[in-house]
Amino acid sequence: MKIRYVIGFIVLYSIFIEIAYAQTNVWRKNRKEYLFGFGATNFLGELGGADQIGTNGLKDFDWPSVRPDIMIGYRYRLSRQSAIKTNLYYVRLAGNDKWTEEPFRNNRNLNFRSPVVELSTQFEYSVVRERPGHLYNLKGVRGWRFIQINTYFFAGIGVMYFNPRGKYEGDWYSLRPLSTEGQGLIETRKEYSPVQLVIPFGVGFKYAINKDLSVGIEYGIRKTFTDYIDDVSKTYFDPVYLGGEKGPMAPLLANPTNYSLPLELGNPLKATAPGQQRGDPTDLDSYMLAVISFYYKISSGRFTLPKFR
Repeated sequence: MKIRYVIGFIVLYSIFIEIAYAQTNVWRKNRKEYLFGFGATNFLGELGGADQIGTNGLKDFDWPSVRPDIMIGYRYRLSRQSAIKTNLYYVRLAGNDKWTEEPFRNNRNLNFRSPVVELSTQFEYSVVRERPGHLYNLKGVRGWRFIQINTYFFAGIGVMYFNPRGKYEGDWYSLRPLSTEGQGLIETRKEYSPVQLVIPFGVGFKYAINKDLSVGIEYGIRKTFTDYIDDVSKTYFDPVYLGGEKGPMAPLLANPTNYSLPLELGNPLKATAPGQQRGDPTDLDSYMLAVISFYYKISSGRFTLPKFR
């Protein structure tokens, strides 16, 4: 009889140790995740935007410039509260001065669209941790479940590629080769690179559907180090010189003004003359992303025992 008690005690103690170990280390079995997502993006720069001058961030959001984005990525948990992920994004950005009623922007009448390919690595820190789920999907099994929403902040660094194009009379033209502000034509106007660094940061929420799948939503801002995503930054360039160097389309795309500026605000002919302000080089471009993501966990490590009711 005593031997049975001893054996029973050893078995129960072994199960207790196994479960206790799993509770403290279960996150290690779910370190790795693949993710796929899609959502919407909005450009924050000189073109389009709110009906006022000098706005930034959410204040410059406008619905007509919303475009889609998609992403794929890989996430690796460093600890219970931190993770690192590498994502590849394909984004469409757009802006058009016709979409704003701000008179100076509307008179300028510029437009653009650009694909953006972004590869970035981001560090996550959870302020509310995801609660790990049980390995077993059995009815009536009690265990650790993914019932808590993971709330996290993220920041990182990446590289982006962009290629702005402008529309004139129904046709789209690549703007960078046209040197619309004299880039590369005079010493003080250097050509800009289509490859730039980007700093992503933001906040996200993640909810586990089951032990393998999770869904999340993330909002982030991309801070860049260029003011030429929309090909607009400094002042208007001499159209005669520009046309002689880059062809007849260059001055048309550099200055497609519609002369709509009210006279009480200034002379519409002079507002877009050479040397007049075309953009704002002190305010670099950025863009915002909202992404719905789906995560697939790659389980590894020790298995734990289920607990039945």
